[in-house]
Amino acid sequence: MEPVKKTEAAAAGMVKESRKTRYTRKALQDSLIELMKSKSIVRIAVKEICDLADISRSTFYTHYNNQYDLLKQIEEGTIAYFEAILKKFDKRRNAREITQMVEEIVRNIADNSSSIQVLLSENGDTSFQERFFRRFTRQSQLVNYFVEPALDIPELGEYYLVYSVNGSIALVRHWLKNNMDIPVTTLAKMLVQLFPVTNNFYLASGGVPPPGGRK
Repeated sequence: MEPVKKTEAAAAGMVKESRKTRYTRKALQDSLIELMKSKSIVRIAVKEICDLADISRSTFYTHYNNQYDLLKQIEEGTIAYFEAILKKFDKRRNAREITQMVEEIVRNIADNSSSIQVLLSENGDTSFQERFFRRFTRQSQLVNYFVEPALDIPELGEYYLVYSVNGSIALVRHWLKNNMDIPVTTLAKMLVQLFPVTNNFYLASGGVPPPGGRK
């Protein structure tokens, strides 16, 4: 029976350690996000994060290389969370359904009072913001389903992608800076309309693909 007891004790120890690790990581992540509400990552030191989390620097370096590594882990977790949302809309390909998808993304940004709002704010990393919106645009297939088929030169799709990504960043940043002063549904429609082919007829039609559009 002794080996069994040792195994159970070891398993209990692992569970306890896992809980402690999760608590430590969350405390450090929450502290960084709180600090980023008032300044960017380049102005934040590891010591500030540790002091706010009440965790030693030696413990910090057990989990992260530096403050930038901590931020990257938060960013990757955020992208994974929103990609899971996008998967629910894999088969949705008309304008009305795309608008519903964008509404859900924006609603989740509005409902998340901490990390995503900070990451997409003026204090967030611009390279993350570009990756976030670019991945969303690519995965939702807005460009290659709606834009490229309507272009005389399909290669221009990449230019529209850059245009829409940067426009999305600017709109969401402005919305967050103004305390989300317009409804989620209004912002979602504005984001969809960044694509030139989503004109009034297209939206009114409920998403009939443009001439030559992909089936």
